[in-house]
Amino acid sequence: MNFALRIPDYYKAEIEELKGNVSMNQFIVNTLSEKIATLRTVDYLEERARRGSVEHALKLLNNAPDVEPDERDKL
Repeated sequence: MNFALRIPDYYKAEIEELKGNVSMNQFIVNTLSEKIATLRTVDYLEERARRGSVEHALKLLNNAPDVEPDERDKL
């Protein structure tokens, strides 16, 4: 599938700077792929949130051990 795409100069300059060694076409295809994946993930997480409950989350948290985190997990 082919599209004629008009890109504003300010985006074109930024794409040229960010795209590295790939073609502008490949950069745009990769960017579209990332955006689609992001939107699908948001939809998935919103659906999971609708099915969740505070009571269930608190029950799970109450089962967590009361111990100090591993050194690698500390901020």
